[in-house]
Amino acid sequence: MKTLHRYLLRQVVASLVMTMVVFTFVLLLGNTLREVLPLLMNGQAAFNTFAQAIGLLIPYVWVFALPMAMLTATLLVFGRFSADQELTAARAGGVSLISLVWPILVLSVLLCGASALVNMELAPRARNALKRLLVKLGTEITTAQLPEGTFIKDFPGAVIYIGRSRGRELEDVTIYLAPKGTNGSRTATAPRGSWEVDTSAGTASVHLFGARGVETRDDGHIVINGDIHSDPFPLPGTKKLGEQVRVSDMRFSELRDELKKLETLMSQRLPLTNRAGQVESAVQKRTKSGRLYDVTSPVRVHMHRQISFSFACFGFALIGIPLGIRMHRRETNVGFAVAMVLVLIYYGFVVLGLSLSKRPEFAPHLILWVPNLLFQGVGAFLLWRANRGI
Repeated sequence: MKTLHRYLLRQVVASLVMTMVVFTFVLLLGNTLREVLPLLMNGQAAFNTFAQAIGLLIPYVWVFALPMAMLTATLLVFGRFSADQELTAARAGGVSLISLVWPILVLSVLLCGASALVNMELAPRARNALKRLLVKLGTEITTAQLPEGTFIKDFPGAVIYIGRSRGRELEDVTIYLAPKGTNGSRTATAPRGSWEVDTSAGTASVHLFGARGVETRDDGHIVINGDIHSDPFPLPGTKKLGEQVRVSDMRFSELRDELKKLETLMSQRLPLTNRAGQVESAVQKRTKSGRLYDVTSPVRVHMHRQISFSFACFGFALIGIPLGIRMHRRETNVGFAVAMVLVLIYYGFVVLGLSLSKRPEFAPHLILWVPNLLFQGVGAFLLWRANRGI
């Protein structure tokens, strides 16, 4: 029996590591292309900064990669175990399926602990550190030297091209300005210009000397011949980050403290100041559609999200073992396909719960537990049937 246990554990751990690497790479690729790679391609970030950003993304993607890897590993291992008639041989020797797979279930429980650490502590810390890094990088870029020979699109309502950059002094400058909320635009070129940054306000502007261009308005076109000074626009990332951590990026202890704070203020019926500095009702506020909105609901939802995510490994293992046996297939692509379908079902409920975080009448924090209960219930039933040979 111990030999079979060691054999299955080795197979599951090996498959778990392999699929963990694959899913981490795939999820990293998507996040890197969206957040980090454009800075590297534009020459705005050194490679060591790029590598640091990748390292900070890893705990964040492990939130999703670890449960997916556990599910895929059990499907692959027990699919092969059944297809190679090894399960039949074990049963012929008087070994029940439950006694055979209990070490795998214990492994999944241990992974739930690791997943809890990632969900509640490591991932939020890494996510906030990444945002601070991107903001710092954006500020350093704009306060030091703008990249040469490329179109800079980091500033809202502006596209800037610089032939040569010497700190704040610019040469061969082309700028396109289209402020939001207006129909007008300005396109101009100038032999020289200057880059002006107000770090305290988190804004920057460009000043062109001897510019020539065209300004488009509703009533026609105006030829530009002279100096141009753009309106201030926010530095990259400063507006996105804000001064406070978002609820979705808080650690579990921070969420718990935030919930206590909100509940205390609500019970005292005092004016409540939210994290953006806006005054809200002490008990609840009314949305535009007239519904009553409990201000504690988003905090409670994200607390339950972190806890429920932590139990995903056990549910996935419980349903992956009997499904792998029923598939009776050795092909890796089949296991990956089934895993993707189950993952979509699981995270579909999660997305639904998060989308209803401001609708407490639907109990969104309880919706987040539906996939765990569903997978564990169905998995336990299928495992019982497989143990009886049904």
